[in-house]
Amino acid sequence: MDFYLGLAQVIGIHSLLGLSAWCVLHTGQVSLAQGGFFAIGAYLAGMLTSMFQWPLGYALATGAVSACAVAIAIGFPALRIKGLMLVVATTAFAEIIRLFFFNFKWRVAGPEGLVGPDGSLGFGGIRYFPANGWSSFELNALIWSLVAMVMDLGRTRQPLGNDYRGNFRPGIFA
Repeated sequence: MDFYLGLAQVIGIHSLLGLSAWCVLHTGQVSLAQGGFFAIGAYLAGMLTSMFQWPLGYALATGAVSACAVAIAIGFPALRIKGLMLVVATTAFAEIIRLFFFNFKWRVAGPEGLVGPDGSLGFGGIRYFPANGWSSFELNALIWSLVAMVMDLGRTRQPLGNDYRGNFRPGIFA
């Protein structure tokens, strides 16, 4: 069962990263910094839940707000650049964040041993769902997120969805 839970987690993470890249590319810009922002929020939420025993919802919200704050701080100086320079700047930011977390080590003693980021070994020792189970809020959030994704996928594949996407093409004003 642990294998399938881990596989579902990896699929979910990669789906969210792919969706974030698609949303940015859909605007006509090429930005590769979303992996760095994702890492900031994920590491903070992981540390808050496993090392400081925060509830999952509060930790996820704190991680998202902190990643948003970093995105705003990085985004305002990057507003003036476009094209290749934007790609270079966002790739450099993502690489700086990757190297930071690759070398970041902070382990604390938890109920099941040491937990926390361990440099190149990643963030091990998190057993949130096997230890705590799924709350009704978490199940509802998962189900409604899946329903929203399926509805959005169906909407964008209809003729009205093509009109919606066409309105965002350069030079077309609706």
